Amino acid sequence: MQPKYPIYIVSKSRWDSRLTSKALEKIKVPYYIVVEEQEYKEYTNVIDKNKVLILDKKYQKNYDTFDNLGDTKSKGPGAARNFCWEHSIKNGFKYHWVMDDNISAFCRLNKNRKIRVNSGTIFKCAEDFVDRYKNVAIAGFNYRFFAPERETMPAFYLNTRIYSCLLIRNDIPYRWRGRYNEDTDLSLRVLKDDWCTVLFNAFLCDKLGTQRIGGGNTKDFYEKEGTMPKSQMLIDMHPDVAKIVWKWDRWHHHVDYSKFRNNKLIKVDNYSEFVEDKVNNYGMKLIKL
Repeated sequence: MQPKYPIYIVSKSRWDSRLTSKALEKIKVPYYIVVEEQEYKEYTNVIDKNKVLILDKKYQKNYDTFDNLGDTKSKGPGAARNFCWEHSIKNGFKYHWVMDDNISAFCRLNKNRKIRVNSGTIFKCAEDFVDRYKNVAIAGFNYRFFAPERETMPAFYLNTRIYSCLLIRNDIPYRWRGRYNEDTDLSLRVLKDDWCTVLFNAFLCDKLGTQRIGGGNTKDFYEKEGTMPKSQMLIDMHPDVAKIVWKWDRWHHHVDYSKFRNNKLIKVDNYSEFVEDKVNNYGMKLIKL
């Protein structure tokens, strides 16, 4: 099965590695990749040009960086993500997927085993799940390294941050903002307005850790200034729930999501049409290779 909502990859200076593109190509899932105009030739040399979209510069010009530094440094991926949002709306979709460009594979977590998938069925499963409810603003796949095989995990977490691989409802009244931590900021804004987020553990993305690969924001941000400015911006945005902590040999932000535990999923009026009497595995089978 294939996803019914469009998938976008936001990429910068990673036409050589293009991990997410390769991962989706391998499982034959359609996608768009959004790049800056000056890098269009490099990307179309290795990716079908019908999949490559040039970022409209007005999205960078009008982007809210949440600081006063203007164009003195990279504005991060938020502008390109807003471009994807509007592109999906213009094409009549209810939701859209937007992904970072450093995801090497997608997995299904089943009986504590993280098994790579070979089709786009997990995207369709996630889409069908969120379509059962009126108030899921953002959903997404958890990171593979956050699902240890020694622990029992629920199929999903409610009302927490969604990073890197997001399924976003198009009609919510928000857009990406901030030079850093725009994922956490968007998650917090929807949660504060009583929407729900769904972070799937049943489906995982195998994402490389921060600064593990060149391109993207590694050179523009982290090689020069570390992670403190990134963490501090989120505290400036959400001082009521966020603080700075030191762990894993660098500065990080810590967010208290407990205040959102009372955000409840609201079923659509025709909910019974989405639920079957028996388990539906969408044709997925575990095969020993």
